[in-house]
Amino acid sequence: MPVALALRCCFESPVSCPAPQPRQDRDRAAAPDETLLAWAAAGDRLAFDELTLRHLSRVYSIVHRIVRDPAVAEETAQEVMFRAWQHAARFDPGRARFTTWLHRIAVNLALNRARAPLLQPLETVAELADTAAGPEDTLAAKENRLRLHAGLRRLPARQRAALALFYDQALSGAEAAAALSVSPRALEGLLRRARRFLVGQMRDEDG
Repeated sequence: MPVALALRCCFESPVSCPAPQPRQDRDRAAAPDETLLAWAAAGDRLAFDELTLRHLSRVYSIVHRIVRDPAVAEETAQEVMFRAWQHAARFDPGRARFTTWLHRIAVNLALNRARAPLLQPLETVAELADTAAGPEDTLAAKENRLRLHAGLRRLPARQRAALALFYDQALSGAEAAAALSVSPRALEGLLRRARRFLVGQMRDEDG
């Protein structure tokens, strides 16, 4: 797999990566994420390979929903995993789960890379304006979709990220908030402002 191979090339660098000290007697496939990361921090490259297999696809999906460019998303997802490898020793399992920590890295990098607007709508968000057309009215449905596109382009990046995490990735409020490094109440505020703006945009177009 190209992404995994590219990551492996990064891991092979003696300058950037710790010297590998794999233990063949470890059952990496059954180990929890936090245990694998601790092993990786000690130089077990095979442990981090297992983490990559488990989480790279999800990381790519989250990043892609924010940056909306497959090539940029693939590059950024690789960078997310590489940073996780580099900073494995800093992870504190007493403060967060591994997935929360990884999602936070993914969101922060994706927000930094988000230069283009979100080009595809989140279908769940489209229902918020209550303007969805019936199956027979495809023209009106297409117009609503274009309106939503326009509204999403105008949203701040953090509001787009909140919508992507909560609606598209179906993370819980707590998980989405942790990934954005905000409180659940602040996440609610981001979602509320985004929904209000999109509804207003679509009503203005009707109006």
